[in-house]
Amino acid sequence: MVPEVVYTVCYNAKNVSKSISEQHTFYPAILHGYSRHRVANADYPGIIPDKAGENNTVFGMLVTGLTKANLHKLDYFEGNQYVRREVKVRLLKKVGNAQGEGNIEGEETKAQVYVFKDENDLEKREWDFEEFRRDKLHKWTRAGFVFEDCDPDHPAVVAADTRDEAEN
Repeated sequence: MVPEVVYTVCYNAKNVSKSISEQHTFYPAILHGYSRHRVANADYPGIIPDKAGENNTVFGMLVTGLTKANLHKLDYFEGNQYVRREVKVRLLKKVGNAQGEGNIEGEETKAQVYVFKDENDLEKREWDFEEFRRDKLHKWTRAGFVFEDCDPDHPAVVAADTRDEAEN
């Protein structure tokens, strides 16, 4: 998730004060063993674990400094189509091109990701971040917009092992 969307979800503004932005760090990272697809009839992606024999990766951002309140807002935003799980990602020392060519991986660390629950609701094609940035990002970073269709009674489910980690 890009900083603008994180800030919009957590603070209702894509541009936050310096004191808030200094609480968070965004590190480029790679998640091995997952693929990212476009959700049918939606602007956003869903990631799913690889099937046997696949060796996919998902590029993303590891965000530090998230509070329990931030995680609650993110769970609410992601909704019941997702489950938040603990995974291991590799931080990138160098970011390559959109296909991952030129990436230089560094240390492995724990992270939490939102895994899409129903693979049947995903398109076969991979989600295109650059297309999203060019055509849709402006929509997802307007104050108030991100929660218009959210159902407060159905936030993302938090996997039991992840819930314990988040409470510490």
